[in-house]
Amino acid sequence: MPDGFSAGDTAFVLISAALVMLMTPGLAFFYGGMVRVKSTLNMLVMSFVSLAIVTVLWVLYGYSLSFGPDAGAGLIGNLDFLGMQGIGLNDLTGTIPVTTFAVFQLMFAIITPALISGAIADRAKFGAWALFVALWVTIVYFPVAHWVFFFDKGNGGWLGDRNGVIDFAGGTAVHINAGVAGLALCLVLGKRVGFKRDPMRPHSLPLVMLGSGLLWFGWFGFNAGSALAANGVASMALINTQIATAAAVLGWLIYEKIKHGAFTTLGAASGAVAGLVAITPACGSVSPLGSIAIGLIAGAACAAAISLKYRFGFDDSLDVVGVHAVGGAIGSLLVGLFATGTVGQTAKGLFYGGGLDQLGKQAMGVGVVAVYSFVFSWLIGQAIHKTIGFRVSEDVEVAGIDQAEHAESAYDFSAMGASLSRATPAPAGKTEKTAEKTEVGA
Repeated sequence: MPDGFSAGDTAFVLISAALVMLMTPGLAFFYGGMVRVKSTLNMLVMSFVSLAIVTVLWVLYGYSLSFGPDAGAGLIGNLDFLGMQGIGLNDLTGTIPVTTFAVFQLMFAIITPALISGAIADRAKFGAWALFVALWVTIVYFPVAHWVFFFDKGNGGWLGDRNGVIDFAGGTAVHINAGVAGLALCLVLGKRVGFKRDPMRPHSLPLVMLGSGLLWFGWFGFNAGSALAANGVASMALINTQIATAAAVLGWLIYEKIKHGAFTTLGAASGAVAGLVAITPACGSVSPLGSIAIGLIAGAACAAAISLKYRFGFDDSLDVVGVHAVGGAIGSLLVGLFATGTVGQTAKGLFYGGGLDQLGKQAMGVGVVAVYSFVFSWLIGQAIHKTIGFRVSEDVEVAGIDQAEHAESAYDFSAMGASLSRATPAPAGKTEKTAEKTEVGA
């Protein structure tokens, strides 16, 4: 191996990549438990298909557009690495092989469009969704990843490398990007049938808790792995991730108890995700005490933000806007207050003597990514909606999207009912006709 190669760093980043990959199935369970029974499988597979589509596109041109040498002004990479050509086994990014860095960043590209799916749960055609994923990562994610994540000694991406916007692991490129895209798409598709009228409660809170636990576990790879080395910055990123997430759970639950009078499991799971989102851009630049503040603020603010959809009338099915857009913005902006200048970056926030300079840079990053993502997500969504159609028919939505789009159902209730009826003898005097009616679940 060439000089500078580190086997330890390489192993660490490869393991981190595997952890980030696990986050997408975790997200599938998190979202899958939050929808009604009739949409469970559709929600699961909307996340899983991102693993397939984005992986292929990443190899063909995604890595090159995101991390190829800059094609000009820090806006997009060139096409030097089409098909992953021109990358040798001995080529390094820092102390790790380029291929290790590429697979780690691939996992970020996979989960970002999957996050969007929660905003349009219950009502999107699967084929239209798959097409949206392909177009969205190409037009929106790959360029934004270049802006934020590509560093080349001042000749890299225009937000991170050239203008000093701090985003350690994806508050702008992943969460604001996905959250704002979710807002654009739910505006394109419109409200679900029965929105604000029919109960649309989660069908399986155990699945939600399982999904949030897998996300929390995988997020250690997401954040600590972004140090790209097994070092002190990775350690600080990991502990900050744990601290902020724990604080956000408390912040959400306290807000929920004051506002609604109960501590809910859905609130605990959602609070954890809000904390993970908020600490993502900040974990490599703040202290543990700063992480507590970020977590508490994000937990309470995101809990409050999910009510915006009722106030403004947009149907963000699973609160992608309230958690990811708002949480990502909070975490990104709070870097401008809590950055210590002693962790992974030298820039200091307002509370550490840095003045308003870094806060201004963070606000620019939040605003630019939000506007770009919203405009192009809306245009892509409208193009699909006006051509092949993005939304299922009202009859399909009411009956259940799983059967119409996938010819399957998550749970076989008819078999369960028949099994229970065979196991329970009919009461004395019950007629044969009545017993038969009970067996088929009528």
